[in-house]
Amino acid sequence: MNYDFPIRKIIHVDMDAFYASVEQMDNPELKGKPIAVGGGADRGVVAAASYEARKYGVKSAMASVIAKRRCPHLIFVKPRFDRYKEISQQIRSIFYDYTDLVEPLSLDEAYLDVTENKIEHPSATVLAEAIRFRIKQEVGLNASAGISVNKFTAKIASDINKPNGQKTIPPEELIDFLETLPIEKFFGVGKVTAAKMNKHGIFTGKQLKEHSLEYLTQYFGKSGKHFYNIVRGIQHSEVKPNRIRKSVAAERTFSKDLGSEHFMLEQLEKIADELEKRLTRNKVKGKTVTVKLKYSDFTQQTRSRTSSNFMGSKEEIFPIVKELIYQERPKSAVRLLGISMSKLDSEEETKSVSAQLEIGF
Repeated sequence: MNYDFPIRKIIHVDMDAFYASVEQMDNPELKGKPIAVGGGADRGVVAAASYEARKYGVKSAMASVIAKRRCPHLIFVKPRFDRYKEISQQIRSIFYDYTDLVEPLSLDEAYLDVTENKIEHPSATVLAEAIRFRIKQEVGLNASAGISVNKFTAKIASDINKPNGQKTIPPEELIDFLETLPIEKFFGVGKVTAAKMNKHGIFTGKQLKEHSLEYLTQYFGKSGKHFYNIVRGIQHSEVKPNRIRKSVAAERTFSKDLGSEHFMLEQLEKIADELEKRLTRNKVKGKTVTVKLKYSDFTQQTRSRTSSNFMGSKEEIFPIVKELIYQERPKSAVRLLGISMSKLDSEEETKSVSAQLEIGF
């Protein structure tokens, strides 16, 4: 079968309930119990939930008070990010035994391009099985994997047989798979876009595919071409082993809501100290300062300002933070504050050339 786009062998590895699984592995008393990493019974946000907790509807990014309401016997565990990083490095070292083309997305997931691999095995499916087996044997955790011709489809596939499973979407099944996919699953289709597509009678990939490039561009702007391509399996994004950091941020959730700009600035000074440390550690500076405010009703607001110069110190950043806080009175008490730097001096435009390959899965 011939394609008008590059065919690669991409594996997306996604650790199952990573933070929670590490905690259950390190503390056998937690095994089989509903646990939430992060937050607390009254404040904060769930960073990760075990599968036992997910059965009750507990999810990551959920307010702890809601999580506790859904699962009254939920056990909250304080996060140990140094431990998660340590485990993540062990897992990554396994990836590098198979390929140098590894693109980490976070501590618990990564893309691997195994089109050409170090053990010269022709099957990406077999390689994914071997990688998952080694993670279980050497680290002690379960991983799921998706295997396909591009990053988008591989990521979707890794979710299908979770936990502790994998799914391959080979080239000959790609188009049929994309046609049956709910529109919400497509990369770039959020709630607002999905609702707009629904009004146009688009609920599945097949219905999306029925519309011309001109139609999609007319009603969905620049994203129209992306939707037109992706439903046809056309995605040229390569696995980038040296991902360029887009932003550096620091934030804090408070045990009591902050009601005045004065108290907010006191906390933002401490957050700015941490942000400066992170910028220094990552050897980057940025031009755009963004202040994030999350209110007591969980609504969120951001305020940004871009400088003509790169900034990396609290001395440079904090005066802008103050201006952003005072430019508009916060609408209510604040439960979380954050500062981020973007438009970093590490960002570069990269060009890549893809070769079309005839391969088997």
